[in-house]
Amino acid sequence: MSKVIALANQKGGTGKTTTTVNLGIGLAALGKKVLLVDADAQGNLTDSLGYQEPDNLPVSLAIVLNKIIDEKFSKPDEGILQHAEGVDLMPGNIELSAIEVSLVNTMSRETVLRTYINTVKDKYDYVLIDCMPSLGMMTINALAAADSVIIPVQAHYLPAKGMTQLLQTIARVRRQINPRLTIDGVLLTMVDNRTNFAKDISFILRRDYGDKLRVFQTEIPLSIRAAETSAQGKSIYAFDPHGIAAKAYQAFTKEVQDIGEKQRKRQHQADLGR
Repeated sequence: MSKVIALANQKGGTGKTTTTVNLGIGLAALGKKVLLVDADAQGNLTDSLGYQEPDNLPVSLAIVLNKIIDEKFSKPDEGILQHAEGVDLMPGNIELSAIEVSLVNTMSRETVLRTYINTVKDKYDYVLIDCMPSLGMMTINALAAADSVIIPVQAHYLPAKGMTQLLQTIARVRRQINPRLTIDGVLLTMVDNRTNFAKDISFILRRDYGDKLRVFQTEIPLSIRAAETSAQGKSIYAFDPHGIAAKAYQAFTKEVQDIGEKQRKRQHQADLGR
């Protein structure tokens, strides 16, 4: 049974794309089949995996979604790229900006991405969607397609208001479009443990949100090496396997896998009980 996870935060610079790459490749290293979906017009996920000119790719997510909007048939694996570290990628690029405009006048506009994900997800254990840093139509589509959400939050600055907006959007999508949507948790990223400020933010986040939703035990440390991976087209495991960021992402990946396994067991028991 496949699990679809959206990594979302409308604030940019939270380590969302780096987390998508390292969580996906971490799950692949544990033997899982993983598809990464770049749902951001900036194409940062695609770029981070070594495709440094995403706008020149012959097939991207925008082209596939356009075919769905136009009710044209395409092969389920059309445009999917294979990365050397064991994950598949549906690339994204600037053409997704035009899709945002097109969706406004499209029937069932919130579920076009879900339609695509449903054609491919049975081949994978996990599908990870890297969302735009906005709460626009593509992010709504990602939330409509997902089983759960992971929210990376930068530890330099606590975007409490932004968190509230995102949580309200998730609740609205759950009520109106996707009742099965859950929040796996909030991930603190770029944590500088040398400062009391980072410790204070961790404390405040756990105090203010800990009773409402999970805050992952693992915190991703501030690491120049992790930031450099984007230019290398590799994960942190290939670029700096013994560094603090690699160890943190391994621990985080294990947390996410444990959540997924528990949810699968509950679903299996619920299916048996019917």
